[in-house]
Amino acid sequence: MTLKDIAREAGVSATTVSNVINNKKNRASPEMVSRIQAIIARENYIPSMTARTLAKNVSPIIGIINHLVYRVSGGFMADPFHNTFMGSIEDRVREREFFLMVRTVEDTRGLEEIRRNWNLAGMIFTGLFQDEFFEYVYAMKTPFVLIDSYIDKPDVCNVGLEDKKGAYLATRHLLERGHRVIAFTSPFMRRGGVVSHRMLGYLQALQEFGVPFNPEMVFEQEISIGEGIRLGHLLSKRKDITAIFSTADILAAGIMSGLREAGVSIPEEKSIVGFDDSYLSQITYPRLTTVHQDAAEKGIVAIELMLAQLTGKPIRERKIVLPVRLVERESVRTI
Repeated sequence: MTLKDIAREAGVSATTVSNVINNKKNRASPEMVSRIQAIIARENYIPSMTARTLAKNVSPIIGIINHLVYRVSGGFMADPFHNTFMGSIEDRVREREFFLMVRTVEDTRGLEEIRRNWNLAGMIFTGLFQDEFFEYVYAMKTPFVLIDSYIDKPDVCNVGLEDKKGAYLATRHLLERGHRVIAFTSPFMRRGGVVSHRMLGYLQALQEFGVPFNPEMVFEQEISIGEGIRLGHLLSKRKDITAIFSTADILAAGIMSGLREAGVSIPEEKSIVGFDDSYLSQITYPRLTTVHQDAAEKGIVAIELMLAQLTGKPIRERKIVLPVRLVERESVRTI
């Protein structure tokens, strides 16, 4: 059954049926709305996405575009933080009758291909820096929101976190427990990115406690469980290191597994603090002390900023910085 068939049976115009389908019910009487909805329910009618797109000249698809290209397969989707973040976005998108596309793009050519082929209504970007790729995004007419980016433009919607403070809290916690040789483990750093700001928090805590910074305490690699396990094996041989700060729970969980495989007990021989407070932090053994961020709230704020742009609603604050706090569990001992 088509929209015109429903209109013919209900004795109304196709426009009236379309208004009811799109929740513009104030344009028809309650009795007429009920009659149209009854026919739709009886026939299991589902509006054609293609027809709606052509009618409105805009796609009902919002893209989550990842520009962090992982060498390890599945790095972006495997991270529990991203799963929670995207789940909260999907809930809101579904409520507003939009659809969600998730895609990793390496360059502007890949982005342009997606934009042209799908005519995306808007895009939410992760992993953007102040470079040529961002300038290309900025020049496009498609609405966008940045996640965890330190690009500072007053007209750009950006949802971030107290990254420096979180790393400071984690490192200070280890220092207060008597640790002085603390490894900093993270994905590969880029200047002006999230990890570099977390490094600043690490350095601030060391300085406050009079601990000299040792570049040999910085360990960078791909962020995944497997890479974390390999790093755990490496750190197990470093008897001088008594504590580890990891800038992501998924990396911390891998390190813990690698340490245990090498016969190193946690926290008796090495203490560790993570970042994110994902579900992994509560199922490791021992449970992981970590920095809490609300990934679901980050997704909600991001999609609300996107929907405001799509519907023309005023946006009072375009740069949102969400708070962090330390969650103490059992992975840190006092020396």
